Amino acid sequence: MPAGRPGPAAQSARRPPRPLSSLWSPLLLCVLGVPRGGSGAHTAVISPQDPTLLIGSSLQATCSIHGDTPGATAEGLYWTLNGRRLPSELSHLLNTSTLALALANLNGSRQQSGDNLVCHAQDGSILAGSCLYVGLPPEKPFNISCWSRNMKDLTCRWTPGTRGETFLHTNYSLKYKLRWYGQDNTCEEYHTVGPHSCHIPKDLALFTPYEIWVEATNRLGSARSDVLTLDVLDVVTTDPPPDVHVSRVGGLEDQLSVRWVSPPALKDFLFQAKYQIRYRVEDSVDWKVVDDVSNQTSCRLAGLKPGTVYFVQVRCNPFGIYGSKKAGIWSEWSHPTAASTPRSERPGPGGGVCEPRGGEPSSGPVRRELKQFLGWLKKHAYCSNLSFRLYDQWRAWMQKSHKTRNQHRTRGSCPRADGARREVLPDKL
Repeated sequence: MPAGRPGPAAQSARRPPRPLSSLWSPLLLCVLGVPRGGSGAHTAVISPQDPTLLIGSSLQATCSIHGDTPGATAEGLYWTLNGRRLPSELSHLLNTSTLALALANLNGSRQQSGDNLVCHAQDGSILAGSCLYVGLPPEKPFNISCWSRNMKDLTCRWTPGTRGETFLHTNYSLKYKLRWYGQDNTCEEYHTVGPHSCHIPKDLALFTPYEIWVEATNRLGSARSDVLTLDVLDVVTTDPPPDVHVSRVGGLEDQLSVRWVSPPALKDFLFQAKYQIRYRVEDSVDWKVVDDVSNQTSCRLAGLKPGTVYFVQVRCNPFGIYGSKKAGIWSEWSHPTAASTPRSERPGPGGGVCEPRGGEPSSGPVRRELKQFLGWLKKHAYCSNLSFRLYDQWRAWMQKSHKTRNQHRTRGSCPRADGARREVLPDKL
C-alpha cells in the first residue's frame, strides 16, 4: 500500500452509516459497527467481532442480548450471511440470552471488504452485525518488469502470485532504493498500466543500479518478491514511431514504400535505434515481420500481391544509450496504416496479350533472368537500398532498351483505350 493510503478498517470507519436495509444486499460492503435495530429497547453483541479466517476454517459465533426490558431472551433470534437467512440447524441456544452459530469449511469471502454476518430479532430487526473475512495470505509477487520512456521515470508491473485471488483486500507496495546506499522509497502512482503496476515519475539517478521489489500485505500475512536490480539506462523504451506513411512505388504492382519519423522523446540522447515492420493483407490476421530494417526510417516492401490492401505497423528499439550494453526494449507497435498496391495491368490468358513482331528474338531468357532477380529480391532484400538501386537501374535499362527497339518498329505496341500506346513488357514474371 502506498504511504498515507488508509486501510480498509480506517476507510470503513469514515464512511457514513448505511441504512439498515442495506445489509440485506449481498453486493454491498460490509459495514463495521452495525447500528442496532428497532427502537433501541434491545441491543446485542456478536462475538468474535470481525474475525479473519483461512479458507476451510470453522467459525463458532455467538449473539448475546443485553437490555433492561424484562423478558428479553434469545428465543426467536436468527442469523443471516450476506442477506440470506442461515438454516436453523446451524444455530442453537446456549442460554436464555445467547444464540450460538457453528459454520464449517468456510469458502472465500464473496467481497474483499468482508461478508455481512448479522443477528436478527424475531421480527426481523437487526440487533448486531460483524464483518467476516475469509481468504488466503498473499503469495510472493514475481515477474517484475520495468521500463523508462525518457530516462527520468520508471514504470514497473508484476504478477501477484500463482493463485492470484486471495479473497481479501491485498495491498501491493513497490519499493526501490539505490543498490549500495540510500534509503527505501515507496512508489506512489499505482494502476498506471494495469491493476498491478506503478509509475515513478522523476528523481531517478543514472549510471547506478537500483534495487526494486514488491511487498504484498493483507489481513492474513505478507510476502515479498525477489529483488530486481537494474540501471535505468538499460531499460529505456519509446513510444511507437509517429507519422507512419505507406505509399505506392510508382506503378510497381508488388511494392509499397514505408516511411516514418524517429520517436521525438529521445532526440536529444546519444543512442542507436533499430526498427521492425510488420504487415498483413486486409482479410488476414497473420502478420509478416521484417527484421532487417536496422536504423533506417524508410523501407520498401517487395513481393506483395497486386491490387491488395495492406496494413503496416512499425516499432522501435533504442539501444546503446550512453554506451549501455543491453539489448533494449521494443516499443509498442504503431497504429496500423493502410495502403493498396496497384492493380495488375497485364491481361490474362484470354485478354489478347500483345506479342513482339514475328522474327524478333524471343524474350524468354530475359523473363527467366527477371524472375530469378525478383525471387532473390523478395527473399533477401526487403529493405536493402543497394538491391533496390540495382533493381531501379535494371528497370531504367529495360525501358531504354524497349524505347530503342520501338524506334525501329512500325508495329508491335498495344493500343490503349485513350489512344496512347503501352510499352511491351514480359507478360508474366
